[in-house]
Amino acid sequence: MEYLKAFLCGGVLCVIGQLLIDKTKLTPARILTAYVVSGVFLTAIGVYPKLVEWFGCGATVPLTGFGYCLAKGVARAVAEEGWLGVLTGPLTATAGGIGAAIFFALLVALLCKPKSKS
Repeated sequence: MEYLKAFLCGGVLCVIGQLLIDKTKLTPARILTAYVVSGVFLTAIGVYPKLVEWFGCGATVPLTGFGYCLAKGVARAVAEEGWLGVLTGPLTATAGGIGAAIFFALLVALLCKPKSKS
């Protein structure tokens, strides 16, 4: 049942993204940014933590989950360090994912030879 809930949540988020691409003039970059910001906003008003409890990885893996992670990091750091935590919290909470993205991007850049599109 856990896999089904994760699949449904991730699937609904993908359908919404695809509808935004197909039916609006929003660029994919703006849609991705909107997903992250909506994850932060929904976490701030207390909705997203309930979605994470119910849907598990289906809610934490997509980009809205990245926004959730950022907001959680800020809340934790502000509670521990005060207002300086607004700057340090998101970096601390997401450092592993960002570090992995940089490492694998470097690895792919070193191993693959680019080709021209023409």
